Amino acid sequence: MRAVAHNPYTRFRGSRLSLNDYLAIDRTVLANERTGLAFARTALAMVVIGGSCIKFFDAALIQALGAAFLVGAVALSVYGWRRYRRTQRFLAVALEERTGAPEHPLKEAVTAAEHAGATTTGSPPSPPPA
Repeated sequence: MRAVAHNPYTRFRGSRLSLNDYLAIDRTVLANERTGLAFARTALAMVVIGGSCIKFFDAALIQALGAAFLVGAVALSVYGWRRYRRTQRFLAVALEERTGAPEHPLKEAVTAAEHAGATTTGSPPSPPPA
């Protein structure tokens, strides 16, 4: 059985978070998404390099290098996905409040406002008068 990694966000569990805390969590969520996309982009580039080596070169060494790139791309994809999910779970702990919901507390309000705006007007809201 694998040891559970220490979650640095557990100290926030059950505590009242300020606006700065929520904004910091939002920035961390966005950084986590950027990191996940960077892993995916790098893995895709490795697939292109590996496929090109296999398709366009006849030398056994270059084809072996292409196969290594393909295996590396799969390994990098798995690692990037696992890292993304782990960080996402850690952040869910920070967002858990007395209700026990790991989602952002403003998620329902934003979704409801978007839904209400889409059903009532059908157009984007106008800017406030100056």
